[in-house]
Amino acid sequence: MDMMKTSDVIQDEPVAAEWPVQQPVKSGPALRELAQRAVGLQPLLMKNAAQAERDRRASEESIQAIAEAGLFQLMVPKRYGGFEGTLRSHLEVSAALGEACGGTAWVVALTNVCAWITSLYPTQAQDEVWGKNPKARVEGGLIISGKWYFSSGSLHADWASIGIIEHDANGAFKKQYLALVPMSELSIEDTWFTAGMRASGSNCIVGNEVFVPDHRLLDLMEAIDRRYPTECKEEASYRAPFVPLAALILTGPQLGLGRAALRYVIEKAPQRAITYTSYEKQTDSTVFQTQIAEAAIKIDNAHLRAFRAADEIDAAALRDEQLDGVTRARVRADTGMVTTYITEAISTLLWAHGAGGFAETSPLQRWWRDSNTAARHAVGLPAIGLELYGKALLGVENNITPLI
Repeated sequence: MDMMKTSDVIQDEPVAAEWPVQQPVKSGPALRELAQRAVGLQPLLMKNAAQAERDRRASEESIQAIAEAGLFQLMVPKRYGGFEGTLRSHLEVSAALGEACGGTAWVVALTNVCAWITSLYPTQAQDEVWGKNPKARVEGGLIISGKWYFSSGSLHADWASIGIIEHDANGAFKKQYLALVPMSELSIEDTWFTAGMRASGSNCIVGNEVFVPDHRLLDLMEAIDRRYPTECKEEASYRAPFVPLAALILTGPQLGLGRAALRYVIEKAPQRAITYTSYEKQTDSTVFQTQIAEAAIKIDNAHLRAFRAADEIDAAALRDEQLDGVTRARVRADTGMVTTYITEAISTLLWAHGAGGFAETSPLQRWWRDSNTAARHAVGLPAIGLELYGKALLGVENNITPLI
């Protein structure tokens, strides 16, 4: 990968500060070490964050450091030299990175969930992706063409995981799949011009008459039912319920953004007055104190809800059981509530901090934009999650989406 230039640290960037890492349930020392490595990378990601936003892609220096720290191996099976991580460890790592750069954390979060999804395929496909076997000529498969927007991590990836629909000879819907396709057989359109999460570089992938063999097609409905084609059934990490895990991973970077914003506003408060008042320090204001408490509680609520759901998913994987429908629907709602708590907390913190938070030199406005942009991911929309959960609690038929 080509190395891009990075600018000097912009004025008013925060220094890295350690946030307590909550340990994944029953995680081994290797997974705990990965979370600490992510914390150790925060100064580098902070240094590169503003330039990464201007470049609309994660800094190659940051990506290389993340790779060297092994963080892209978090969800890769141990059979291929990975760490075979839990969902809890995934959230811890992406949250730690999110404290420094939301867009880069998003790339790591989505790349790792794609590694988890790849681990659900037959081992023939896994061997191709992780290098044990070269691609072999096969007969069965599909020829695909299309465009896939919002392809996070595509600028740094060797393989793509893309959704496709198979039609019969009459053009009627037949099946829906996730397909593994080498990036060498695809192209990228530069379409990522957004208000936030710019550093994620989530451009559009384009395919034209690309052949995908059967073993690199994952039947989506079977995956939702937790019927995975991998032959390695003893690997607990890859027995987790599909949609709950794929949805909840979106919350990791959000947790980090909330932490960063809270820390920043608290650190700056003793040096900031409240304009047009007698308060020479924000910390003396009862209103400011209340705003800080409100934001902190919402960020805590986000962590508690995200980690409870992650622990439930990891425990179900260990038991090799599907979560019941009500719990799966609640996890969809949890995902939306976590992002709601974080976006509301950051908004409160901006009110508390003052108009200076919207200066380009302030990282607070970038965290605000990143959080709000990420919160609009379709799988994490709060309104849909709440409706699904309400239907499940009331025993009303879900006619909205199979993605629970």
